[in-house]
Amino acid sequence: MAASISAPFPHLILPKGQIKDGLYSALRDAILDGRLTAGTKLPSSRALAEMMSISRNSVLAALERLLDEGYLFTKPSSGTYVAEVVPDQLIHIQESPKKATTSKPHALNINPNIEALLASWREQSWSSQKKKMFHVGVGCVDLFPHQLWGKLLTQAWRQSYYQLGQFHDPRGYLPLRQAICEYVRSTRGLNCNEQQIIIVNGTQQAIHLTAYALLQANDEVCLDEPGYDAAFNIFRSFGAQVNLIKSDEEGMQVADITNHYLKSKLVYTAPSHQFPLGGTLSLARRFALLDWANKEEKWIFEDDYNSEFRYGTHPIQALQGLDQQQRVIYSGTFTKMMFPEFRLGFMVVPEALIETFSAAKYYTDVRSSYLEQVALALFIQQGHYARHVRKVRKACYERQQVLIKAINERLSDTLDVQPTDSGIHLICWLKGAWTEQEFIAHCSALDLAIQPLSRYCQLAPKKAAVLLGYAAHQPEEIIENIKKLAFSLKK
Repeated sequence: MAASISAPFPHLILPKGQIKDGLYSALRDAILDGRLTAGTKLPSSRALAEMMSISRNSVLAALERLLDEGYLFTKPSSGTYVAEVVPDQLIHIQESPKKATTSKPHALNINPNIEALLASWREQSWSSQKKKMFHVGVGCVDLFPHQLWGKLLTQAWRQSYYQLGQFHDPRGYLPLRQAICEYVRSTRGLNCNEQQIIIVNGTQQAIHLTAYALLQANDEVCLDEPGYDAAFNIFRSFGAQVNLIKSDEEGMQVADITNHYLKSKLVYTAPSHQFPLGGTLSLARRFALLDWANKEEKWIFEDDYNSEFRYGTHPIQALQGLDQQQRVIYSGTFTKMMFPEFRLGFMVVPEALIETFSAAKYYTDVRSSYLEQVALALFIQQGHYARHVRKVRKACYERQQVLIKAINERLSDTLDVQPTDSGIHLICWLKGAWTEQEFIAHCSALDLAIQPLSRYCQLAPKKAAVLLGYAAHQPEEIIENIKKLAFSLKK
């Protein structure tokens, strides 16, 4: 390795901006393009400052950064030199073997319950996530109060200065649990206290924790057909046997459970708005399900993902609020009302299961995001959430009516809209000889994220249908895209 400069020190031009950053970039570029070769000794900081006509402090700051990042090294009583191998070369060296690897291991030894889900997972059209129009499950993202939320996050960050490094309850931030408790008791008729509330990262984690805490391999679970595909696959991943229960205009056919599936340990249901058909579980069936769960000592998982999106009537009393024996595990989410990447929801668990679910949450991911919990607590406590709900509900109803009218005017010979007074998507039955595959092909060509009903069916559906989400779109967008679809279908 050379102990001194073997060539004239290169001429360096500093870019605009802070001088120390400019010198860092100029020296780094000279090293990477070979003007400063490995082993080259740099002038002293004082000499370099004179050469560049800049302050010595700027030189020292730039050299210190290059030393920290591995571009330079020092020799005691000798000076500063360019490193033999710079960080960029290390990255290149590490990547090369990965690119050359083409063989796959013969045995992965994957959990067979997870391996069984891979085919279903691969069938999901992830490319459709990029399609914006009519995506199912997305709320009024255009109405989210970004500026207000930013202020609340800033307030939460200031508050966290005294909280960081402290142990927090795995059930979640207590003021948030208290705010949620007060809100759901007044709006959904729940019978609970804040100790029963556990903050989770959305509905899917709530289902996962329930399976983790209560189920063993080969336990039986009852689920709607058609129904929420994520719930079906989560239960399967735990080795559970899933019994499919058909739904009609009164919701899940509870008699099918009590007559044929007495061994079922858990019933998953969305009584306020069955997904994807949108039916509401009748009061008689609610009491029948609760009575069966009490007598047989079974559990009910109530997925109340859509309760705040009711337009013609007031929200229906939650199943948990009717439960006198604490057999219901209630799940709610903020994702639909906020935005898809807002991964906070909550569970209300029976008092006897508080410790069990707290441990399950702790050993799953310890706890949910602290800052977002604090901001959400402030959002609810200061009345912003209730106002946001009212605003979103009004907008959703308007957008639903616009979509129904547009379909009836332009696609009445193709689609039959199923009436509903709730939710953020419509289910439309295909008319004539149309198949789901043919219809979805037209939609995909127009970058429309319309989904087939069969995606949520484990058994072949008797009638073909499609789902159209509408909450995330302005009325003008809805009308324009229905026009495009109608024109495409007539070609």
